[in-house]
Amino acid sequence: MSQPLSAAGTPEPWLQVAYAAADSLPRQLADPRVLAVFGFGATAPSCDDPRWLRVALEPLGEDAPRVEVWRAGGPVIHGRDGDVAWASDGALLFGALEIDEPGTDGAGLETASALAYARLSAFMAGIGSHTPHLLRIWNYMDAITLGEGDQERYRRFCIGRVAGMGGVAETSRLPAATAIGGCDGRRRLQVYWLASREPGTPVENPRQVSAWRYPRQYGPQSPSFARAMLPPAGAVMPLLLSGTAAVVGHASQHSESVPAQLDETLANLESLVGAARGLAPALPAAFGPGSPLKVYVRRPADAAAIAAQLDARLDPAVPRLLLHAHVCRRELLVEIDGAHGAATGI
Repeated sequence: MSQPLSAAGTPEPWLQVAYAAADSLPRQLADPRVLAVFGFGATAPSCDDPRWLRVALEPLGEDAPRVEVWRAGGPVIHGRDGDVAWASDGALLFGALEIDEPGTDGAGLETASALAYARLSAFMAGIGSHTPHLLRIWNYMDAITLGEGDQERYRRFCIGRVAGMGGVAETSRLPAATAIGGCDGRRRLQVYWLASREPGTPVENPRQVSAWRYPRQYGPQSPSFARAMLPPAGAVMPLLLSGTAAVVGHASQHSESVPAQLDETLANLESLVGAARGLAPALPAAFGPGSPLKVYVRRPADAAAIAAQLDARLDPAVPRLLLHAHVCRRELLVEIDGAHGAATGI
């Protein structure tokens, strides 16, 4: 294991999240402050830079492919530690890993998630120990709702995640998170994360039961994440929004109605931003150009209607990317995550 990153001369946490044309990838990676770049779908280019990650989810309704860019506040160093790709400016850390499932059923995903989170934990105790506070995690896996009852793959993923972490973290330290299903048939778990030198503040949605308090009907292990994460004190960073869908209390709403589910999802996001503003009043009340959103769409045929509804409901300046993906409950047809109040300039 390499030595932890040094804190000497590192800036305060600063993060900008933005979308850019995919053909700008070489220019993005030439920027010394770029922490990570993400491409989407089968046509995303190959690149061996540790800051580059291809997510298999296919874009929907895109005239030209785009990438997601994370830009940090200071010069970034990067490398690989075995199967973990990483980059850091000393204040923030990006990490990513992929693990093939040993089998195609839920047991294989449980094993892969336990291995992934044990590896994540070991990395954070070593190279990542200078930035020990997990702010946000993304989990992408194939066929997330395949299987019945407690054998459903998402439920087995939740069991493996907690086992890999050595038990449930204190709820005051749970990161924001997304768990989404891919549609390409690759039985591979992809996990990437953002961590910080200082802790953030988890935020819960008053319209929803906290995920870690879900009743037993959703599986033997409740999901382990916060609804959103405010950045560390003094940081110039956006509010990090977890995957959000049409759930009120703990129950899914508006089965089979895409427009109603999208309205409910936006109501949850508005409620979540309102709760965050109670802790950070300077946070903008409404989504705008500093609020890049990813919209996960279960059925590609719904993409045009979802895009039109978002056009009608959101400021046209809100950057958004629609991706073909499965939400962690079969009845849910759309989910949104993203960032809000992103930094501009440097």
